[in-house]
Amino acid sequence: MAAVLAPVAARADAVPLPGYWELSNTTTMVLSARTAERKCFTAADILKVLEGPSNRHYQCAYPKRVVGNGHIELAGTCVTKHGQVAEITAVGDYGPSAFRLQAKLRTRIGGVLLTGAASTQARRLGDTCPVSLQP
Repeated sequence: MAAVLAPVAARADAVPLPGYWELSNTTTMVLSARTAERKCFTAADILKVLEGPSNRHYQCAYPKRVVGNGHIELAGTCVTKHGQVAEITAVGDYGPSAFRLQAKLRTRIGGVLLTGAASTQARRLGDTCPVSLQP
Protein backbone atom coordinates (compact mmCIF):
# COMPACT_ATOMS: atom_id res chain seq x y z
CA MET A 1 0.00 0.00 0.00
CA ALA A 2 2.84 2.41 0.75
CA ALA A 3 4.04 2.25 -2.86
CA VAL A 4 0.55 2.98 -4.14
CA LEU A 5 0.07 5.93 -1.81
CA ALA A 6 3.60 7.31 -2.21
CA PRO A 7 2.49 9.86 -4.84
CA VAL A 8 -0.23 11.00 -2.45
CA ALA A 9 2.18 11.32 0.47
CA ALA A 10 4.56 13.32 -1.69
CA ARG A 11 1.78 15.88 -2.25
CA ALA A 12 0.42 16.11 1.28
CA ASP A 13 -1.37 19.35 0.34
CA ALA A 14 -3.67 17.35 -1.98
CA VAL A 15 -4.66 14.61 0.50
CA PRO A 16 -8.10 14.95 2.11
CA LEU A 17 -7.66 16.24 5.65
CA PRO A 18 -8.99 14.46 8.71
CA GLY A 19 -11.95 16.12 10.39
CA TYR A 20 -15.70 16.47 10.14
CA TRP A 21 -17.13 15.56 6.71
CA GLU A 22 -20.51 15.49 4.97
CA LEU A 23 -21.11 12.73 2.40
CA SER A 24 -23.86 12.44 -0.20
CA ASN A 25 -24.22 8.95 -1.68
CA THR A 26 -26.31 7.81 -4.62
CA THR A 27 -26.73 4.20 -5.75
CA THR A 28 -28.68 2.90 -8.71
CA MET A 29 -29.20 -0.80 -9.39
CA VAL A 30 -32.77 -1.60 -10.34
CA LEU A 31 -33.85 1.03 -7.75
CA SER A 32 -32.18 4.30 -6.80
CA ALA A 33 -31.31 5.41 -3.30
CA ARG A 34 -29.76 8.55 -1.89
CA THR A 35 -28.26 8.99 1.54
CA ALA A 36 -26.52 11.82 3.32
CA GLU A 37 -24.40 11.49 6.40
CA ARG A 38 -21.90 13.36 8.48
CA LYS A 39 -18.84 11.52 9.71
CA CYS A 40 -15.61 12.08 11.54
CA PHE A 41 -12.64 10.93 9.42
CA THR A 42 -9.28 10.11 11.00
CA ALA A 43 -6.08 9.99 8.94
CA ALA A 44 -6.50 6.18 8.77
CA ASP A 45 -10.06 6.61 7.43
CA ILE A 46 -8.76 8.92 4.69
CA LEU A 47 -6.23 6.27 3.61
CA LYS A 48 -9.04 3.69 3.43
CA VAL A 49 -10.99 5.95 1.09
CA LEU A 50 -7.96 6.38 -1.16
CA GLU A 51 -7.26 2.63 -0.98
CA GLY A 52 -10.73 1.79 -2.27
CA PRO A 53 -14.13 1.55 -0.65
CA SER A 54 -15.25 -1.45 1.41
CA ASN A 55 -17.71 -1.60 4.26
CA ARG A 56 -19.51 -3.98 6.60
CA HIS A 57 -21.78 -5.19 3.75
CA TYR A 58 -19.06 -6.18 1.29
CA GLN A 59 -15.32 -6.73 1.02
CA CYS A 60 -13.49 -5.40 -2.02
CA ALA A 61 -10.12 -6.03 -3.67
CA TYR A 62 -8.75 -3.61 -6.23
CA PRO A 63 -5.89 -5.11 -8.29
CA LYS A 64 -5.89 -1.88 -10.31
CA ARG A 65 -5.39 1.07 -7.98
CA VAL A 66 -3.96 4.34 -9.27
CA VAL A 67 -3.86 7.15 -6.71
CA GLY A 68 -1.98 10.42 -7.03
CA ASN A 69 -2.07 14.06 -7.98
CA GLY A 70 -5.67 14.42 -6.84
CA HIS A 71 -6.99 11.54 -8.97
CA ILE A 72 -8.10 8.01 -8.10
CA GLU A 73 -8.87 5.09 -10.42
CA LEU A 74 -9.88 1.63 -9.20
CA ALA A 75 -10.88 -1.69 -10.79
CA GLY A 76 -11.62 -4.90 -8.95
CA THR A 77 -14.29 -7.05 -7.36
CA CYS A 78 -16.51 -6.81 -4.30
CA VAL A 79 -18.07 -9.77 -2.49
CA THR A 80 -21.03 -9.58 -0.11
CA LYS A 81 -21.27 -11.59 3.12
CA HIS A 82 -23.50 -14.01 1.17
CA GLY A 83 -20.97 -14.56 -1.64
CA GLN A 84 -22.51 -12.31 -4.31
CA VAL A 85 -19.65 -11.05 -6.52
CA ALA A 86 -19.67 -7.75 -8.41
CA GLU A 87 -17.10 -6.25 -10.75
CA ILE A 88 -16.42 -2.60 -9.96
CA THR A 89 -14.61 0.27 -11.65
CA ALA A 90 -14.37 3.70 -10.09
CA VAL A 91 -12.84 7.06 -10.86
CA GLY A 92 -12.72 10.22 -8.86
CA ASP A 93 -10.77 13.15 -7.60
CA TYR A 94 -9.80 14.49 -4.21
CA GLY A 95 -8.32 17.47 -2.48
CA PRO A 96 -7.87 18.66 1.11
CA SER A 97 -11.53 19.60 1.61
CA ALA A 98 -13.50 17.49 -0.91
CA PHE A 99 -13.56 14.20 -2.74
CA ARG A 100 -15.74 12.63 -5.40
CA LEU A 101 -15.95 9.00 -6.47
CA GLN A 102 -18.11 7.52 -9.25
CA ALA A 103 -18.37 3.75 -9.63
CA LYS A 104 -19.90 1.31 -12.10
CA LEU A 105 -20.93 -2.19 -11.03
CA ARG A 106 -21.71 -5.44 -12.87
CA THR A 107 -23.07 -8.60 -11.27
CA ARG A 108 -25.28 -11.59 -12.03
CA ILE A 109 -28.26 -12.59 -9.96
CA GLY A 110 -30.02 -15.79 -10.98
CA GLY A 111 -28.05 -15.71 -14.23
CA VAL A 112 -29.34 -12.24 -15.11
CA LEU A 113 -26.74 -9.54 -15.73
CA LEU A 114 -27.37 -6.42 -13.66
CA THR A 115 -25.47 -3.17 -13.92
CA GLY A 116 -25.48 -0.25 -11.57
CA ALA A 117 -23.77 2.91 -10.52
CA ALA A 118 -22.80 4.57 -7.27
CA SER A 119 -21.38 7.96 -6.46
CA THR A 120 -20.11 9.77 -3.42
CA GLN A 121 -19.65 13.51 -3.12
CA ALA A 122 -17.97 14.64 0.09
CA ARG A 123 -17.00 17.95 1.57
CA ARG A 124 -15.08 18.75 4.70
CA LEU A 125 -17.04 20.75 7.25
CA GLY A 126 -14.22 21.47 9.68
CA ASP A 127 -11.34 20.34 11.87
CA THR A 128 -13.43 19.41 14.88
CA CYS A 129 -15.95 16.60 15.05
CA PRO A 130 -18.96 16.66 17.36
CA VAL A 131 -18.22 14.78 20.58
CA SER A 132 -20.77 12.08 19.61
CA LEU A 133 -18.80 11.27 16.42
CA GLN A 134 -15.24 11.39 17.72
CA PRO A 135 -13.30 8.14 17.37
